[in-house]
Amino acid sequence: MIFTPNKGKLVKNKGNTAQCMAQATEAVIPIASQFIFILICLQKYYSATMLQNICRTAVPLHFKVLKMSKKLLGYLGFFLVLVLAFYYFVFRGTDMWKSKLSVISYVKPFKFTNQNGHPFTDRDMLGKVVVVEYFFTTCKGICPKMNKNMMGIYETFQSEPNFMILSHTCNPDTDSVPLLRRYADSLKVNDQKWVFVTGRKDSLYQLARSAYMLDDPKNSVEKLEDQFIHTQFFALIDKDGKVRSQIYDGLKMEEIEKLKKDIRSLLAEKSSTSNFVNGIFNNNP
Repeated sequence: MIFTPNKGKLVKNKGNTAQCMAQATEAVIPIASQFIFILICLQKYYSATMLQNICRTAVPLHFKVLKMSKKLLGYLGFFLVLVLAFYYFVFRGTDMWKSKLSVISYVKPFKFTNQNGHPFTDRDMLGKVVVVEYFFTTCKGICPKMNKNMMGIYETFQSEPNFMILSHTCNPDTDSVPLLRRYADSLKVNDQKWVFVTGRKDSLYQLARSAYMLDDPKNSVEKLEDQFIHTQFFALIDKDGKVRSQIYDGLKMEEIEKLKKDIRSLLAEKSSTSNFVNGIFNNNP
C-alpha cells in the first residue's frame, strides 16, 4: 500500500510493490518536471540580471580606460616632441648625426721647425685637414714616387683654405732648414699649403709611431742612432687633430684615390674646436 498525491490530497493505493512504485513514479514526475522548469527560469533570470549588471559596470570602465589611454598617449607624444626638439637644437649645425670616418689615433703635442725657419706646432694644424708623411731629401728610392703622388693630392686641394700637407724629415741630421727650403722650392709649392719640418730625431720618430701610426712602435726599443724610419705610408688628420679612417699606401693609386675621397669628407665636416656644443662632446684626450 502507498499514498500518492492527487488533486492536492493524498490517496491510498493498494497493490504489490511493483505496482506501488509505478504509481509513485507516475505521480512524482510531473511535479519534478515543474520544479526543474522553475529552476531553469530562475537561472535564466538571474543570469540576465548579472549580465546587465556586468555591462553597466564594464562599459563605463572600458570608456574610462580608453580615455586614460588617449591621455597617456598625448603625454607620450608631447614628451617625444620635446626630446626631438632637444636633439635638433643641440646637434643643429653639427655633423654628429652623419656617418663618419673612424678615429684611429690623436696627434700629440709637438714643436718642430719648418722650411722657413719658423716654429711649427700641433696648434698650427687645428682647423685644417692635413695629410702627413715622412721622407728625406736625399732619398732615391720610394720618396720621389711618394711625393709625385703627393703632388697630385696637392694640385687637387691647393685651393682649399682648410687643407695642407705636412712632410716630416726622417733624417734630421742631414735635412737642415736650408735644405728643406731648396727641396720645397724645387717642387714650386705654396709653403703655407705644403709644409716641410725638421727637429729632434727622437721627437720626430715618437710622433710617427705613437700618433700617426706610420711605423711599428716596437722599433723604438733599438738605439736611436740605429733607427731609421723609411715608410711609404700617409696619415690623414682632421680639423681637430684626430687621425682618421686608415693608413694609406702612398705608392698605390687606388689608395691615393681613397685618400682624396676621405679628404673631401673631412673638409665637409665642421670642426668641434669652433663650436661650443661640439666641444662638450669632444672625446679628444
